[in-house]
Amino acid sequence: MPDLPPEIDTSRPHPARVYDALIGGENNFAADRETVERVLLKSPNARIAPRENRAFLGRAVRFLTAEAGVRQFLDIGSGLPTADNVHQVAQAIEPSSRIVYVDNDPLVLVQARALLSSHPAGRTAYLQADVRDPDAILTAPDTLELLDLSQPVGLLLLGVLHLLADADRPAEIVARLLGALPAGSYLVASHLTTEHDRERTAAGQAVMRDAGITMQKRDSGVFAEIAFTGLELVPPGVVLVSEWRPTADSARPTPSEVNIYGGVARKI
Repeated sequence: MPDLPPEIDTSRPHPARVYDALIGGENNFAADRETVERVLLKSPNARIAPRENRAFLGRAVRFLTAEAGVRQFLDIGSGLPTADNVHQVAQAIEPSSRIVYVDNDPLVLVQARALLSSHPAGRTAYLQADVRDPDAILTAPDTLELLDLSQPVGLLLLGVLHLLADADRPAEIVARLLGALPAGSYLVASHLTTEHDRERTAAGQAVMRDAGITMQKRDSGVFAEIAFTGLELVPPGVVLVSEWRPTADSARPTPSEVNIYGGVARKI
C-alpha cells in the first residue's frame, strides 16, 4: 500500500474501506475488517449486496456508454479501486470517455492515483470531497476542467445515499447535483434496504452505526422518491440491482440475499 497521508485514521472504520473488505479487497485496516465481521454475524448475506451492486454499476455504465452515448461521468462515493472501474468499463467502449471520481476517504485518492490510469484518449481525475457538499464537487477545478456541464453527464451515486441520514436531506443533494447537469444526463443510483429481511438487515445497520458510520437503509419507494423524482426511468425501473438488465442466465440471488435496489434514469 502506498504511504498514507496523516489525515487517514486507521483506527476507525470508513465506509469505503468496509465496502472494500466486504468484497474481499486488500485496501482496508483492522478496524474495517472487525466491523465487517460483526456485520456478518448479524447479517450473514451482507457480502452479496456489494458484489451485486458492483455488477450493476458495470452494466449501467455499459448502457450509458454504448446505448445512451454518454461520454463523461461523475462518480460520487466511488470507493477504493477494484476490478472494472468506471473509466475501464466506459473507455473499453469509447476511449475518449472522461471520468471524475469523488470520495471523502483520502485513501481512495492515494490508491486511485497509484493504481488507475486513463486510456490516452480519455481523462480521469480524483477528488477528495463529500456528497454532503455538492457545490464543492461541482465547482472543483478538476470537475470544471474534465467535464463539460453543457453536455450530458452520467451521475453515479452507487451505494452512497444510504450513508446520508434524513437530516442530511438527501433528496435536496440529488436535486442540486442534477440541477447542474443538462437535459439528457443520466442518474445511476443504488440504495440498501431492510424490506426483504428486516431483522437481519436492521441488525447489520445497527452494527455500522455503532462503529460510527452513518447508515439509513430505506424502502425502495422512499429511495425512488429521493433519487428519481422528475426523471424518466430506464426500464426495468427501480428494481433489485441483480434484476437490472442481468446478463447471465444462471440463478440469481434471492431478494433477501441482495437487499439493495438500483435504477437508471434520464433527465428530461
